[in-house]
Amino acid sequence: MKLHNQFLKLHSHYSGVSDVSATLDELGLILGCTHRNALHIINKMVLQQWIRWTPSRGRGRRSRLEFLVPSEEIALQSMMKAISRKDVLSSIDGIRTHARSSSLQDTLQGWLLTYFGHHSEIHSDKQYDTLRLPITQQLHTFDPLYMNLLAESFVSSHVFDGLVRRSGETGAILPGLAHAWETDSSRTVWTFYLRKEVLFHHGKVLTAGDVVYSLKRLMLTEQRTLYSYIFKEIQEVQELGPSTVRVILTKQSELFLPFLCTSRAAIVPRELESIGESAFGRRPVGTGPFKVVEMNQDTCVLEVFPYYFQGRAHLDRVEIMYVPLDSGSAASEAGSAFHVIHNASSGEESGWSRIHSESFVRKFVTCNTKKKGPLSDPFLRAEILSSLQDETVRITPERTPAAQAQVHLQIATIPQYAGDAADLADKLQRQGYGCTVVSVSPEEFKGPIRLASDLIVFSLLRDQDEQLRLFDLYLTLSQHLDPHTRVDIEAWLQQISREPDPAARAADFKRIEDRLTHAHLLHILYEKPTRTAYLPSVRGVTFNSQGWVDLRHVWFPPQL
Repeated sequence: MKLHNQFLKLHSHYSGVSDVSATLDELGLILGCTHRNALHIINKMVLQQWIRWTPSRGRGRRSRLEFLVPSEEIALQSMMKAISRKDVLSSIDGIRTHARSSSLQDTLQGWLLTYFGHHSEIHSDKQYDTLRLPITQQLHTFDPLYMNLLAESFVSSHVFDGLVRRSGETGAILPGLAHAWETDSSRTVWTFYLRKEVLFHHGKVLTAGDVVYSLKRLMLTEQRTLYSYIFKEIQEVQELGPSTVRVILTKQSELFLPFLCTSRAAIVPRELESIGESAFGRRPVGTGPFKVVEMNQDTCVLEVFPYYFQGRAHLDRVEIMYVPLDSGSAASEAGSAFHVIHNASSGEESGWSRIHSESFVRKFVTCNTKKKGPLSDPFLRAEILSSLQDETVRITPERTPAAQAQVHLQIATIPQYAGDAADLADKLQRQGYGCTVVSVSPEEFKGPIRLASDLIVFSLLRDQDEQLRLFDLYLTLSQHLDPHTRVDIEAWLQQISREPDPAARAADFKRIEDRLTHAHLLHILYEKPTRTAYLPSVRGVTFNSQGWVDLRHVWFPPQL
């Protein structure tokens, strides 16, 4: 790979000119080496038939250097070697720097189809099946308490289990680690009955003590995280016996059971404290169908856990690799954790499988009316949000351009939505308003930056957990609304939390949306399907609680 990079460096230095004159001293300066080493490198490239070198005798004399292959081809070879050695990041910057053809991305995408996907080997008359998946996000942790990324959730859904799970087909809540559960008439006391002889990956049997530890860990954390509004309502967790757990809530919450289906509520072993949170996040121990055997920022390797309580997976190994080819592209903004591999022919559709169930991404902007600023004026607020839909709108025609120029709006968002925030600012600036976009990390976004801004760009993933996400969203959004509206929203949310019928909850969420929209406090920028990654044809594709393809059921016909 070093020789590949040296070729790309030379090619880039001469701006892609195929025939140049140079001295070995000049080449040594470009390559950062001596005259002698430069000659050695040139000879190696000649042997590879990458260049033609016509030397001139005498030190300092100019020789002829001809490039025989395009930089894209060398960049592709470098990428292929890097992926094979699980060393993608070392070459990706070189490819972006030196490969000038727009077709390189398509070429690499096509090659991903050959390297990634299903690979099978025969050892001792046994077929060993490996599935390789390219992802667009770096992996940081699989600890259920600290996960933030979709790719981390995908891995976690195969390493851990929850007390209950959601059917990928119907959305019904089904048994998980608990084979049964019940609640009292107040629906604040929940009792779960655990399966017997369920093993963690390190060989320990699951007990009620592990469930108590996992839920108390959520209760006691100071980590600001998704769905914290639900687990903060847990008043007490009791171990009634080795396989019985009682959870007491401070008040009725019909979102409690759906929350237990999420990856946030996965059950971890009590030994986590002795392992340490950092180490556990990178080498977790769960009860799921796969165990993590290798994990760094670029690669995660899962191996089958043969003693899984719901049956052994068909796959033997899953290799998940970070390949940041689409960094900053629409793929990341559309919510796909995986590289989107499009089916070139609709006639081949039956031979392809989605890696995630159907879902949508909604982007919207909200107004901070808690802040004493221009958006406290309902007429100006209406004009600003209405103009996003129709730039000819003028609700207050008496407002002069000079008056508009005095209105300066700060727009807060996170890097993933910076493009949407920039488009929003551009539209408003064309209307004569001053705008500043402030993009901060997701953790900083949870802090005071939102309350200091006028407009906030949010996103909502509309999947199986949509109602949980909506509750969290509106609870967060209410923090930067005027007191009267905030009281109304919080009252509606309390009503929703007590409503056992999901359809009725959905209707109440729609009422909140309508109230905020009509008051010009919320504006939906757009909604579109997530860009779903596709895998070559496999058998047994079903979706798990989190909407991901369940790798436990995936299988490939044996080689004959």
